[in-house]
Amino acid sequence: MTAPRTLRLHDADNVVVAIDALPAGTLLPSGLTVTERVPKGHKLSTTGIGQGQPVRKFGQIIGFAGRDILPGCWVHEHNVAIQDFERDYAFASEVHEDQVLRAGELPAHFQGFHRAGGKVGTRNYIGILSSVNCSATVIDFIADEVARSGILADYPNIDGVIPFTHGTGCGMGSKGEEFDILARTQWGYASHPNFAAVLVVGLGCEVFQIPRLKDAYGITEGEHFQSLTIQEIGGTRKAIASGVAKVREMLPFANRCQREAAPASALTLALQCGGSDGYSGMTANPALGAAADLLVRNGGTAILSETPEIFGAEHLLTRRAESREVGQKIVDLIEWWKDYAARAGGELNNNPSPGNKAGGLTTILEKSLGAAAKGGTATLRGVYRYAEQIDRKGFVFMDTPGYDPVAATGQVAGGANVLCFTTGRGSAYGCKPTPSIKLATNSDLYRRMEDDMDIDCGDILEGVSIEAKGRQIFQTILDIASGEKSKSEQLGYGRNEFVPWQIGATM
Repeated sequence: MTAPRTLRLHDADNVVVAIDALPAGTLLPSGLTVTERVPKGHKLSTTGIGQGQPVRKFGQIIGFAGRDILPGCWVHEHNVAIQDFERDYAFASEVHEDQVLRAGELPAHFQGFHRAGGKVGTRNYIGILSSVNCSATVIDFIADEVARSGILADYPNIDGVIPFTHGTGCGMGSKGEEFDILARTQWGYASHPNFAAVLVVGLGCEVFQIPRLKDAYGITEGEHFQSLTIQEIGGTRKAIASGVAKVREMLPFANRCQREAAPASALTLALQCGGSDGYSGMTANPALGAAADLLVRNGGTAILSETPEIFGAEHLLTRRAESREVGQKIVDLIEWWKDYAARAGGELNNNPSPGNKAGGLTTILEKSLGAAAKGGTATLRGVYRYAEQIDRKGFVFMDTPGYDPVAATGQVAGGANVLCFTTGRGSAYGCKPTPSIKLATNSDLYRRMEDDMDIDCGDILEGVSIEAKGRQIFQTILDIASGEKSKSEQLGYGRNEFVPWQIGATM
């Protein structure tokens, strides 16, 4: 019988990860005897760890022994605690020139939709945005009426007409960060390259006024952009009829767009993880990091986000920052989030979620160290506010919450035209207008939720290299960007996952 497998991730670690479940009494090839059952994906102590001493995984501190831990013990939340400790940010100490294509080496390409201003879309939607929740039902009715009419069958180059509703737009301040976040998000979607055209619908009396958005961003109405308000047009029925008519006017313009060859440098990749487990930092996340490095090598952009989920790993990013100034922005974000959480009566250490813990993650430090692996090894070129337009190539960071729909909404608003989402527990998610590629951290999940998962990264545990899996992910990104539908698109996900960050008080 084959002995259950364990994996040590770094020479400095005092725990190993159980690849298979370890029954009590198991004698490991190292000579260590397992003293209590350890679930797969969880950790096992390899040495004695005295109370208050660091617990190390990935060569980093993930917590401190809450009591004496003997060799062979299950290491989890029952015997690991969090406490503050000094981190050496070592700003820009590990900066290096990012790998670029060698002379004569052809860049990767995909088939995309070329837009004005040099942007390239991976999809060709018509979007309908609500300026406020009060117009959310109307935009749903407009999209549903267009779908029922069957007219889209006459426009084969259009991927769909999609409404994007949200829960804010009024009962908020008319200035300040909360308003600015919504404005950046709405403009980011309205100008997104995955839309050929956009219709914005308001009620008319809300705080978030459409004319103000148009003035702020210099928007001129035409084939690519239209707007209306329910009050001005004469009520619900007239607004629906007017909205349908405006969409019909946009259809010929949108249908003229066709896919053409575009370099991979036109891709902006959103990096996401959700429903993480003990395998995330070992398989899917580092493999996605390898794919992100390939994209950067080809001149593209990769966006790491979810600020609360880099807490404990921020010192690894500051070392990769191109300058002290860029690195300090990461530290400042962490300090802001500590204060933000405290004001709400919470703390950053209240992570991981119950599902994360069941999958083997014990502390936010452990979760963050695994999550940061999605960012690969490239130099950190910039740090952006939520939904801010990404204007630099290479590896960048955007400040977002850890909650996946809110985080991804900010990344898409910033320009992400493709998204990769790693999961160990099985997140069900899609992200129109941006295709979402789901990466399973373990093969059990892939087999169980094969209708939702695009790539099985669990075979890394069977010997497939991180580099090989990264190449597979990168090729899949190119294929999906060229029009192949991801699993979440086949299922129809993405209409309800537009969730702008509500940062302020609702009044």
